[in-house]
This record gives sequence, structure tokens and C-alpha cells, in this order.
Amino acid sequence: MVVAVFSGFSRSYYLKGLYGTPSLPTLFHIHGLLFTAWMTLLVVQTGLVATRRVAVHRQLGVAGGALAALMTLAAIAMTLDLARRAAAAPTNDGLAFVIVPFLTVIVFPALVGAALYYRRQPDIHKRLMLIATLELTTAGVARIPGAGSMPLFFVLTDIGLVAMMVYDLASRGRPHSATVWGGLFLIASQVVRTTAGGTAAWLAFARMLAG
Repeated sequence: MVVAVFSGFSRSYYLKGLYGTPSLPTLFHIHGLLFTAWMTLLVVQTGLVATRRVAVHRQLGVAGGALAALMTLAAIAMTLDLARRAAAAPTNDGLAFVIVPFLTVIVFPALVGAALYYRRQPDIHKRLMLIATLELTTAGVARIPGAGSMPLFFVLTDIGLVAMMVYDLASRGRPHSATVWGGLFLIASQVVRTTAGGTAAWLAFARMLAG
């Protein structure tokens, strides 16, 4: 997931100085900093558990919950900004696409909230955290050359779910319920985004978001 995010945002964000891409507004930098912090935290938290420093992992988990809340607020601001810019465009394509980040604002905090609720059940907790992060990974995958069309970037993101399922089968002999239900929740949200973005109801709602 880290590789996908870095690769996708390398030209526009992480290595933008090398590519000479335009400067970004402050909101974009705040958004990028928060989401980069989340990916870094994911790696750190995984490493802490792997090295049996669970107490530190739990302490950082409090910061992770606060970070997720800040990320959600930043994602809302980014979604509203996208809606305003899309509403000024000559076609409805941009407004149709607003449904993608809009549902991220729902899916990501819902999965993180569920993961925190089950924090004392590590088998559930870790799977829901990974699926929540897969939701974010889509943005990076969609920016990798050749992967920018919908639903292709969703399908590529869901390779992560396949990997989780393979791990479950290898380690448990059967899929874990958190993988199944969390994965179905993620896929259902992707289906909604793929099918509902161009509807009159969504376009009207997106224009309302744009103010």
C-alpha cells in the first residue's frame, strides 16, 4: 500500500520538484501531510506488534485515532473544494467523480471506528485497519499511469483484499469474518461509486455540495 501511494503521488506531490509540476494550495499540503502520516503510522504500528512492543503500539493507537479524525476533516474540505471546481466545469464528469472522495469520508472513518472498537481483539482489529487503509490506497493507485480509469483502480486496489484472503486461508484454513465483512463493505462502496456517480440524483447532490 505504501508503494502504491508513493508511486501514484510521486509526480504531483512527493517528487514534484523533479517533475516541475505546479505548486499546490495549502489545503492540499495539509491533506498530503496527514495521509502520509497515516501510511507511516501503519508501518510503525505493524513493526511494533511484530517486535512485541504492544504497549507502545496501544499508546500510539490513541494518536492514530486522533489522526484519523483530522484526516476525515481534511478529506471533507478536499471533497468540497473538488465539488466547487467541478461545478464550474463545462461538463458533469467532475461532479460525477466527486462521489469517489465523498464516500471515502464515510468508508474510512467507519472502518477505523470499527477497528478501534475491536482493538482488544487483534485478529479483527488489524484486518479492519488494513481494509480502512486500502480505501485510502485507491487514490494512489488511480494516479499510477494506466490505472486511472474507474472501475480499474478499484479492481487493482482490491488485490489487497485478495492477499488478505489468501493469508486467512493459509493461516486459518478459512476466511476471517472481519476480512469478509470489511471487504464486502469496501467493495459495496466501490460499486455505489461506479454506478451512482452519473445519476441525476447524485449530480444534484454534488451541486449542492458545491454551494
